[in-house]
Amino acid sequence: MRVGDAWYRSIWRERDAARVHAIDQTRLPHAFEVFEISTLEDAVRAIADMQVRGAPLIGATAAYGVALALAARNTPEDLDDAARRLFEARPTAVNLRWALDRMKRTLATVPAGERVDAAFAEADRICDEDAQVNEAIGDHALGLIRERANGSRPVNVLTHCNAGWLATVDWGTALAPIYKAFDAGVDVHVWVDETRPRNQGASLTMWELMNHGVPCTLIVDNAGGHLMQRGQVDLCIVGSDRTTANGDVCNKIGTYLKALAAHDNGVPFFVALPCSTIDATLASGGDIPIEERGEAEVLTMAGAATQGPCRVDIAAPGARAANPAFDVTPARLVTGYVTEHGAGASIDAVSAPAPAAATAS
Repeated sequence: MRVGDAWYRSIWRERDAARVHAIDQTRLPHAFEVFEISTLEDAVRAIADMQVRGAPLIGATAAYGVALALAARNTPEDLDDAARRLFEARPTAVNLRWALDRMKRTLATVPAGERVDAAFAEADRICDEDAQVNEAIGDHALGLIRERANGSRPVNVLTHCNAGWLATVDWGTALAPIYKAFDAGVDVHVWVDETRPRNQGASLTMWELMNHGVPCTLIVDNAGGHLMQRGQVDLCIVGSDRTTANGDVCNKIGTYLKALAAHDNGVPFFVALPCSTIDATLASGGDIPIEERGEAEVLTMAGAATQGPCRVDIAAPGARAANPAFDVTPARLVTGYVTEHGAGASIDAVSAPAPAAATAS
């Protein structure tokens, strides 16, 4: 997507070379920096430290991590060890496990001498497919925004966290329909939750939307319900890090509260996700492991000073903090889901391609 006058993916490989680059999301929005992922250790650290984040992008990064591990030594033990270490970096996002399982299946029957090239080729395919899947999500969800346009004022969309192209390889999930609508000339405006404690909305979503020219306004996390009460939100669109078989949605902490407010005020609440984020092995959201991150993310705040990006303490000295990274929104609060296969009111309706229309014989 657009960064100034240039177009980027969030992660990419120099073709025919074992050199992977990604945008360092811990430096945004105050500095735009690209870093190199050249080893398995680099990939694990990038995922754990959230230099890359967002379920689809984590999966893509893990795929390249497997390829880099094999490029270093290329033994079956290296493949298993790489998959284990990458999975442990961030266990909640199911795309991580999905990508690792796909890499292991693909490489299971590949001769040792061809395994490294096959691993990089498969990681490239995962990235290319992710971009295509997310653009399809945008196309399918565009109608949700179009049908609310009346010409008298912008369509106001509220989103939470960052489910844009920085969270994927390109386009994004929840932001893809917003980009599609804006590019199609629909008058659209986005309310962007700041998304404490890491402020992905403030630092990433705002940065993305502003670079693309989409009208947007940053709000504190607690303002969404107030705006819904005043009729200033037409619909909510969020992403998902894992969605279970019954349609429960695990997403960034605070999503559940937005869904409750939307339900109370009759505001449609949609979830945009690739099918790789659906975990059919889990019956409901209560089975999802919730990542507990470090206290420092809550007790400090990132910002910029004259000397550049910095962190400052915001709590009383000696304060303790809890930091659950995700919560679960029950399916009963979800108006509909959008995947690469279409839009529907249940997760089952969008988890597979629609059957082809019958033809007369």
